[in-house]
Amino acid sequence: MGFLIVFIGGGIGAAMRHGFNMLFARLLGTAFPYATLFENVSGSVVMGILLALFAFRTGIPQHWQLFMTTGILGGYTTFSTFSLDTAVLYERGEVGLAAAYVLLSVALSIGGLFAGLALIRNLG
Repeated sequence: MGFLIVFIGGGIGAAMRHGFNMLFARLLGTAFPYATLFENVSGSVVMGILLALFAFRTGIPQHWQLFMTTGILGGYTTFSTFSLDTAVLYERGEVGLAAAYVLLSVALSIGGLFAGLALIRNLG
């Protein structure tokens, strides 16, 4: 059942992301990734709000938590999860690990994208 909940929520989140991508492209153009910036920041804010609600308001069923976080927010932006992981490390007092996680995630992800591009370019 959890997979179905995430599947449905993920579809909703991805559709929201696509809608914002089209809206921002029409309103502001595509010279800067305004939509992605908005989605990453707004997704992180919503993740913080949801986690506070889950922590301080008892009685929110686990399937609703899964639907909203892993489902909707996961489809909308994975940056919210990245932000959460960083905050958890920081809150545990693992500031060095949090910094390493941020630096490694950004550097390796961008490097991975360029590696994938280079691989396909060199195959053809």
